[in-house]
Amino acid sequence: MAEAVVDESDRPGGPRSRKGIRTRARLLEAAKQIFEEQGFLDARVSDVAERAGLSHGSFYHYFECKEEVFLEVAQAQEERMGVGWLANGALPLTDADIDTADLVARACREFLVRYQADARIMGVIEQVSRYHEDFRQARTIRETRSTEMACNGLRMLQEAGRADPDLDPWVAGPALMGMVTHFAEMWLVQGTVECTLDEAVDNLTSLLVNSLGRAHDPDPSG
Repeated sequence: MAEAVVDESDRPGGPRSRKGIRTRARLLEAAKQIFEEQGFLDARVSDVAERAGLSHGSFYHYFECKEEVFLEVAQAQEERMGVGWLANGALPLTDADIDTADLVARACREFLVRYQADARIMGVIEQVSRYHEDFRQARTIRETRSTEMACNGLRMLQEAGRADPDLDPWVAGPALMGMVTHFAEMWLVQGTVECTLDEAVDNLTSLLVNSLGRAHDPDPSG
């Protein structure tokens, strides 16, 4: 029997109790699975509740509609797919013992592995973003943040002597990010590209390093 969960402390403004937080997380994970299996249009609230082991009414205690839970699932997914590896210092950009190609390859592999693991939900997100206006607007806001991180990442590469200083980060950054993300969609969602992960990483790395405009890494001696 589906579990009926009612905690009046959870609304409005989302769950505040530990039980409410856990229940909401169950609904989000169940929704992600249902959207992956059925797509957005065919997914039903009752399917999400059943997958989470909850009553139909419990869903509406945490979310107002299918669109709301999808927006949250998509937001969480896109945050996991973010380009923060360039903006948060995760890559050792100033370490002269690691060449630029190795840094770029590491970043490409990390992104593609994440995308590959969640290709089904990424495909649904791409599809819905093309016709659902509210979601498109929300995604535009998040993509703006991702674009800023890409621009800052390219600027950091320039400061480390790993990219052409004449490149405009606010033009080249989004262009390079768009190349990688659209390739991932073509390969892992649309199936219009056939290659292995290693082949994808190798080719993207070559394209990106060439696009950065530096044939050689900076001399560590200055």
